[in-house]
Amino acid sequence: MTKTLLVAGAGQGLGKAMAKRFAREGYAVALAARNKERLSALAAEINASAFPTDLTSENEVANLFKQVETRVGTIEAVAFIAATRVQGPFAELSAADFENVWRQSCLSGFLVGREAARAMLPRARGSVIFTGASGSTRGRAHFAAFAAAKGGLRFMAQSMARELGPQGIHVATVLIDGAIASERMWRDHRDRMEKLGADGALQPDAIAETYWQIHNQPRSAWTHEVDLRPWKESF
Repeated sequence: MTKTLLVAGAGQGLGKAMAKRFAREGYAVALAARNKERLSALAAEINASAFPTDLTSENEVANLFKQVETRVGTIEAVAFIAATRVQGPFAELSAADFENVWRQSCLSGFLVGREAARAMLPRARGSVIFTGASGSTRGRAHFAAFAAAKGGLRFMAQSMARELGPQGIHVATVLIDGAIASERMWRDHRDRMEKLGADGALQPDAIAETYWQIHNQPRSAWTHEVDLRPWKESF
């Protein structure tokens, strides 16, 4: 039986690192994201399976889990890292933008989490790990939509953990507090990244290691929530 990691919201940064970390341990990897071309290129690069999916679509997410378990293997771990954000003055925030951020960052998490539960409960095992941010615990100025979505995702994960933990499903949230070192961050914020230095930003491989450790925790000592930040980051 092939053990499989499903990365929901996979991309070249954290998603790639997550896939490589689990693959080193013999896991098959299924990648899900909306952009078919980018997803296929990433899957080919790291020998994973690509499943183009709109994670805000109930039908597509349900089909995603069925296809992964049929074509790849038993889903033992799900890493949810999908998110989007809009920032700006509260009085200028449109209802459409607010709703879109909620759909991409919270509703999609619910759909992925629910289908993961449906797949894992009959086996009474599995890990579902959600990705949070500083916005999960506090609402900063100009980040109302993001904070509402990430806060909602965090509380949903708490509810899942309390219900599903006694049934063998490990639900956890990783709160990422700080900049993640990625090609995009270096391209768009080079001055900031140079100021932070080599280890002043979160390295994707280091974050992925935490997800792997959470997935492998003994049931007698499960983590529900952990925050990660660089040593330079104030909090």
